[in-house]
Amino acid sequence: MVVKKTSHWDEQGSIRMVDISGKPATARRARAKGFVKISPAALRELPRNPKGNPFEIARIAGIAAAKQTAGLIPLCHPLPLTHIDVRVRAARGGIQIESTVATHAPTGVEMEALAAVSIAALTIYDMCKAVDKSMIITDICVVEKTGGKSGPYRRGAPSAG
Repeated sequence: MVVKKTSHWDEQGSIRMVDISGKPATARRARAKGFVKISPAALRELPRNPKGNPFEIARIAGIAAAKQTAGLIPLCHPLPLTHIDVRVRAARGGIQIESTVATHAPTGVEMEALAAVSIAALTIYDMCKAVDKSMIITDICVVEKTGGKSGPYRRGAPSAG
């Protein structure tokens, strides 16, 4: 794996927020996913959760997290998000979470998609910890992204470069 020089460092070696003011706004989209491993017994109990529907609450928490990404991650730019979708569903061995975030801006939305999945997963944990404290949040990653100078990316596809 080749490590590219990052633009988050200035000439003195200090961290800085990248200046994107000269970059053109383009359509950008990112999709991320994650998984919450949960016991079969806890998974069966989800419909009777006294706190409410964990899937719906996690979905709303993920949407809110995407909108707050710049406030949570110090070097992220605030972006005008044009679409946020978070899907939460039961799967074999746990709960699958996927987010899609879109914008028309000079920088990408990968961090917003990852924030949505991460906070949705933490919300699932919070909603279900009374039934299963051994849950594991795992496999959070960017699945694909489009737009921007670096072009499209798809997890598992051969990299260009």
